[in-house]
Amino acid sequence: MPLNDTVKRVTDRVIERSATSRRRYLDRMAAAKSQGPARAHLSCSGQAHAFAAAGEDQSRLAEVSAGNLGIVTAYNDMLSAHQPFERYPTLIRDAVRAAGGTAQVAGGVPAMCDGVTQGEAGMELSLFSRDVIALAAGVALSHNTFDAAVYLGVCDKIVPGLIIAAQSFGHMPAVFLPAGPMTSGLSNDEKAKVRQRYAAGEATREELLASEMAAYHGPGTCTFYGTANTNQMLMEFMGLHLPGSSFVNPNTPLRDALTVEGAQRALSLSALGNHYTPVANVLDEKAYVNGIVGLNATGGSTNLLIHLIAMARAGGVILDWEDFAELSEVTPLLARVYPNGLADVNHFHAAGGLGYMIGELLGAGLLHDDTQTVAGEGLEHYTQEPKLIDGALTWTPGAGESLNDKIVRPASDPFQPTGGLSRLAGNLGTAVMKVSAVAPEHRCVEAPARVFHDQDAVKAAFKAGAFAEGDVVIVVRFQGPKANGMPELHSLTPMLGILQGRGQKVALVTDGRMSGASGKVPAAIHVCPEALDGGPIGRIADGDIVRVDGDTGALEVLTTGALDRPLATADLSDNQWGVGRDMFHAFRNTVGSANTGATVFGDF
Repeated sequence: MPLNDTVKRVTDRVIERSATSRRRYLDRMAAAKSQGPARAHLSCSGQAHAFAAAGEDQSRLAEVSAGNLGIVTAYNDMLSAHQPFERYPTLIRDAVRAAGGTAQVAGGVPAMCDGVTQGEAGMELSLFSRDVIALAAGVALSHNTFDAAVYLGVCDKIVPGLIIAAQSFGHMPAVFLPAGPMTSGLSNDEKAKVRQRYAAGEATREELLASEMAAYHGPGTCTFYGTANTNQMLMEFMGLHLPGSSFVNPNTPLRDALTVEGAQRALSLSALGNHYTPVANVLDEKAYVNGIVGLNATGGSTNLLIHLIAMARAGGVILDWEDFAELSEVTPLLARVYPNGLADVNHFHAAGGLGYMIGELLGAGLLHDDTQTVAGEGLEHYTQEPKLIDGALTWTPGAGESLNDKIVRPASDPFQPTGGLSRLAGNLGTAVMKVSAVAPEHRCVEAPARVFHDQDAVKAAFKAGAFAEGDVVIVVRFQGPKANGMPELHSLTPMLGILQGRGQKVALVTDGRMSGASGKVPAAIHVCPEALDGGPIGRIADGDIVRVDGDTGALEVLTTGALDRPLATADLSDNQWGVGRDMFHAFRNTVGSANTGATVFGDF
């Protein structure tokens, strides 16, 4: 199937826009590669320090000719998604030794859980943690003693941060090793209903806690299709996972076999092997376009509209929201996974999953099939699924058809003809909306504004009955990266759902973020410029008529003279300290806007 004209046009535009920065990046990676294995150039004292604790691997490390694999891990046992990584270093070391190489844990990176910090002060560190993770991974690899690296990370900011760092060391191969989703517990739909009942005062806190613990009940990624699982999808669409490995449950024989194979594959792709595949060659313009198509086709997390831009810039690739919007217009929505449907990621995987979807999108000419991947050249590898046959890991052709058309559908009969994301623009600036989970009749709201400067004030107004009747556009400003780190406002979701359930038309407009599991209420998020940066959102007042339209892409205030008012101000002093926020003053002062990735790194 020939490549879709829009996909080709957007790709060509990205290549042209990125020409200077991409060439500069590739020249740096070529220079790094030309220096050869750095540990060969270390002083004897330096080598002794690097190998001192390596035990039986010391002699191989000293030989230099044996490949050395660096492990960068986001392990902690507070995150269910990352707890399985505790066992990985041992599996990886044994696997690499069997292949004649060595492996060392290069370092650890922090990994926070947005589920724990939702609605709490710690959420104001969440977005910044991505760049901290990139910095920490850079420190881990700065010893420059590795020929390849594996990255152990799953959740929201962890994978994007690790990708940024991997590209800084882009002359080396990189393989990402996932942990997989937890097994299915209480359905996400049932959990959401209890949350709404609690927000309405109809369920006790004990009932709420029992519901949440029945949903989040074991090791592995949360099973809804939020940012963490969107990350896993991207790693397959962009060629950094082994095919079919994203949604294999933790602590199973197949999961362990994939971990072993991934470690050995990473070392085989180094400059010491016969199939040198540096990550700089994998993550090119075509790979990022494939990732955006995957994001749209699956109805993935809105957070990736920030992260993908930041990730791409680290490799000299310049993306903008217009690229996402144009690709969304030609990408059919092929999946219904909660919050876009009732199924969880385990059901999605069983119904054909990513392998089936990649095959459908390739067949429709919507993906570049000639990209480099850790599985070899060509995205066709990712239509296969891994199996253990007589104890041996092998790949077989994936599902040639959907095994449940309520969860995944062919490109010829999609859930909707366009993707799950919409770019909004108007006199309030630019924003994005996840439309895949919003019913068509709810996508356009034109109503009076109620303006707040934090989510706690919104909740207090709701409890006081301020939204008891009438349509409303709730505006929550001073939530951008410069103001307070751009926290997710997901804890507003149950309240907004109640208003919509009463028959009221309701929308959210904010320069902050919603969760990657944003649901059925239309939300214009990531508004740029943000209020603290002089954005028009800072001029709206209560009662102004605001129009939010996910179908036409309109984001505007209709009240005459509204934008002639002085900018509002907010007391942000409470956002400057506590729970570590005082240490992130430099981040708030230097961070870029959401539409350029909300990163502190600037241009690489």
